Amino acid sequence: MSRDGRLGVGIIGAGRVGPVLGAALGGAGHALVGVTQGSDPERVEAILPGVPVLDATEVVRRSELVIVAVPHDQLEGLVAGLAEVGAWQPGQLVLHTDPAWGTGILSAAVAKGAIPLAVHPAIEFSGTSMDLRALSSAYAAVTAPGPVLPIAQALAVELGCEPVVVDESARPAYAEAIATARDFSRSIVRQATALLAQAGVPHPGSFLSALAHTTIDHALAEAGSGPAAEPPATIQG
Repeated sequence: MSRDGRLGVGIIGAGRVGPVLGAALGGAGHALVGVTQGSDPERVEAILPGVPVLDATEVVRRSELVIVAVPHDQLEGLVAGLAEVGAWQPGQLVLHTDPAWGTGILSAAVAKGAIPLAVHPAIEFSGTSMDLRALSSAYAAVTAPGPVLPIAQALAVELGCEPVVVDESARPAYAEAIATARDFSRSIVRQATALLAQAGVPHPGSFLSALAHTTIDHALAEAGSGPAAEPPATIQG
């Protein structure tokens, strides 16, 4: 880490999440040192212009903070594989974005001296610069060992989010809540738009937009008004 607290940030995973988080941290003043290759290089170049495309091992070797934003079933194997080739470095920050895991999934990197962080911004990513605006009004679940928890919280803030500490043991319940909200919302919208199309309503998605947004806003307001909905500073299992 440089004297002014700025980090060299590398991104493993060029899907919808990693490049956006890299852009957010770049906007906060960190230096972006590399990103792995993805299936849509034009989109990645648009959000991370000029950032070198490197293989995962080289990204790790150049970075003080490594963001690992890969699919759920690839995370553990990737971290272990990089440990086997000696990529992880003592004192290096390793941050993953999977909602279901705390920092235990990073144990192979920790064994090499890396510092584990788990930060999940609670938004649905599009993989474009529009996500940067969404991050500015979002919360992020953060999990980290006590001594480095402030680092995870600070990074969440630099992403634009309000950090909420989620205990390691509570991560599965947290992930289930996120999946329920996301999948149920999608399912209901698809069902409703299909029925409107059957009814002959043109552009059913646009027709439902205001109704869906206002209904969700009212439901969230109601959920936040009751005693049981008062959010604790830490979510524990």
